[in-house]
Amino acid sequence: MQVSLIFPPAEMVQRYYKEMIYLAARTCYSEKSPQQIWDDLLSDSVKPEKVHSLIEHVIDSGHHSTIEHINFSFAISGVSRALSHQLVRHRIGIAFDQQSQRYVKYKDPLYVTPPTIEQSEEASEEFERFRDLSEEVYNRFLKLGVPAEDARFVFPNAVTTNLIMTVNLRQLMHMAGLRLCTLAQWEIRQMFKLIRKEMMAVSPYFGKLLVPKCVPLGCCDEKRNEDEHCRIRPHRNTVFKVFEDYKAGRLVHASPKDAS
Repeated sequence: MQVSLIFPPAEMVQRYYKEMIYLAARTCYSEKSPQQIWDDLLSDSVKPEKVHSLIEHVIDSGHHSTIEHINFSFAISGVSRALSHQLVRHRIGIAFDQQSQRYVKYKDPLYVTPPTIEQSEEASEEFERFRDLSEEVYNRFLKLGVPAEDARFVFPNAVTTNLIMTVNLRQLMHMAGLRLCTLAQWEIRQMFKLIRKEMMAVSPYFGKLLVPKCVPLGCCDEKRNEDEHCRIRPHRNTVFKVFEDYKAGRLVHASPKDAS
């Protein structure tokens, strides 16, 4: 699996991307025109601390339309079709172009092998046997004159694919919130770890916004984590119980003297 942030370059992110968010937010609350605000930014008459403070405010307050104005384009290769089918379920504020199995004839297809299969010798042998068989049948179909768009029906979800993904920051944060969760499928979680790494390389500020959804929420809302086996944040059931106990006066507050 490879993930590369191909656009924008780091210097563009560092020079213009915070300013774009500031421009969007300031336009909402200023008598100045967007052109005047932008000219102020380009002339460096707006202090960086002011830009940063306003961005922090709009993100923390959920005014996320302002962060839809900046986009990131990623080149993604060597991921499975199983992953891509999950990825394209994200539909708002995002664009995909993917390698076509209709028009590309695979001479030597590559595959993604799940770690749970690799860990078992018997499972690995079965996986390899099935993989080789599907490839053999695919090539036989092509020789028989079956179109590639029909021959591809024998390929498993494990066959790799390549794609380009362009996404605005708001949607990228949403996607990362879901896909960096420890309950997410392992391959797409790994892909978003690489996306975060790419973002951190060009801008630690934007990279740090890509976190599991429980981090900004303050608690986990996943039913499958009611036992709290993932310890990043407490489950909401625990949080609500503490709150109910507090309202009912069942919480005992120890004073510093008691603690000593």
